[in-house]
This record gives sequence, structure tokens and C-alpha cells, in this order.
Amino acid sequence: MERKRLHPAGPEFSRIITGVWRWNSLSTDQTERLIKESVACGITTFDHADIYGNYSCEALFGKVIGTQPSLRSKMQLVTKCVIMLLSDKKPAHRIKHYDTSKEHILSSVEQSLQNVKTDYLDLLLIHRPDPLMNPEAVAEAFSNLKQSGKVLHFGVSNFTPAQFEMLQAYVSDPLVTNQVELSLFRHQVLFDGTVDTLMKHHVSPMAWSPLGGGKFFSSKGGGEADSGKLEALAHQHQCSVSQLLLAWLLYHPSGVFPILGTTNPERIAEGAKSLEVKLTRQDWFELLKAVTGHDVA
Repeated sequence: MERKRLHPAGPEFSRIITGVWRWNSLSTDQTERLIKESVACGITTFDHADIYGNYSCEALFGKVIGTQPSLRSKMQLVTKCVIMLLSDKKPAHRIKHYDTSKEHILSSVEQSLQNVKTDYLDLLLIHRPDPLMNPEAVAEAFSNLKQSGKVLHFGVSNFTPAQFEMLQAYVSDPLVTNQVELSLFRHQVLFDGTVDTLMKHHVSPMAWSPLGGGKFFSSKGGGEADSGKLEALAHQHQCSVSQLLLAWLLYHPSGVFPILGTTNPERIAEGAKSLEVKLTRQDWFELLKAVTGHDVA
């Protein structure tokens, strides 16, 4: 498995990342199998958020780490904070909102560390841009967490270019990623300046929903996509359509890190092998046309 840094001063992650947001319905044994299958395939980076599974996925993951602490040294852990869900576990929340206060960021990290059974996080992300965010407060929280050794690196998720630039102006350490929705089916961030801004700062994006939320594999047969063209190109490259979609992201010069959101061990193994699929530039544009329905201008 290829490994790469998100930023020259950032963490080195496996190029494919396992996302845990759907794992809340799994048993501890099933969770352990997914973790070990990922690591065996060279996928050593795991993407969390405090809210995943109605605030349950981190703790489920932590049950495995707590009983097998040697696994922690073989992996890199990412989590996110600031979304405040309406939940039976959070009775004080009377409306869904964001909280980027220094106090909440610090307390959220403490809870995540406790949940996952670790004493540090490799990467913490601000999950969503908050219209009430005080960047000085966020910068203070990041500085506190860095100095205490509880978080090694920081980044954001779903930020626009202007929002990324604004927060970076206040934070002393580099923001090492912006985790965004990015797939062949949702490729707007490649054209609206989001990824261009990251490349300006030598930052690689993390891509959530890299298969388009399973759009191609739905009963609609891929929606507006030319499914025949996708299947033909997959056959040409002797790979699955899933691997082709991941290879399309991996080809981009920004160094995209796709996040697999699956509870199927076989899908993890399949995703890991997408790095073996070698597209050409014309393949890349042919795939883009299969979704947009037209040539580039």
C-alpha cells in the first residue's frame, strides 16, 4: 500500500483510508475483523467523527483497541468535532448546531481519546464550517492540544477555499487537509477552487463518499452516468467499477486520499487494490465525460 504525507509537515497516511461512520450496527467481533482486514491490506488510517453512529462508533472501535492495544501502533487515527446532533445521548441539545468554542473542542478531544482508548490523535478536523467560529479560539484550542501531545496535526472538513484560508491565517501550524465530498459523480471541488487552494498550500484532500454514495451501484444503474462506458473501461483495465472510480481519484495530482465507507471486509480488500489500476490521462477524461455527458470545453 502506498503511503503519502497529507502535507510536507503533516502525517503520513495510507493512500486509502477506512471510514467507520457506518460501523455502529456491528458487533465487536465484526469491528475487529474490519480493523484487522484493513491493516492486513496496508490500510492503516481510520477516519472517525465524534457523532458517527449517534456518538457510538468511536467507543465501539475503542473496545477492540482496549483489548488489543498493540494495534494502536500500527494505525493512524483521525476524528472530527463541532457538529452537535439532536440525540438521546445529548439531552442538552435542543437544536442541531455547531460549536467551535475552545472549550468544546478541548472537551470533545478528551472524550474521543477516552472512547478510542488512546492517548493521542494523529489528526483532528473541524467537521463543518461554523458561521459563529472565532478563529482565535480555534487556534488556541489547537495550540493547547498540540503542546499537550494529545493531537499531532490539524485540518478541516467541508470548508470553502475562503474559509480554509481564513482559519489558516490564525493557526500557527499548517492545516494539513480539507476533507471534502469528492467522487467521479461529485467532482465540483475540482473546478470551484477548493482543490486548487489546497494545492497552493501543498495540501492533499481527503475524499468522503469517493464512490458517490453507491450511486452507480443503486437500482437506478448509475443515475445519469454512462454505465456501459464505466463497465467497458473497468473490463479494459481488468478491475471492478469500484476500483475504477477510486483510481480516477488517485490519478489527480493533488494526491487525493479516498475514504472507504464500508462494513464489508471484501470491499476493503478490493479498495486497497485500486492502487494497482493505472489510468491514462485520456481514460480520466473519458470517465468524466461518462458522467457529465459532454466533452470538456
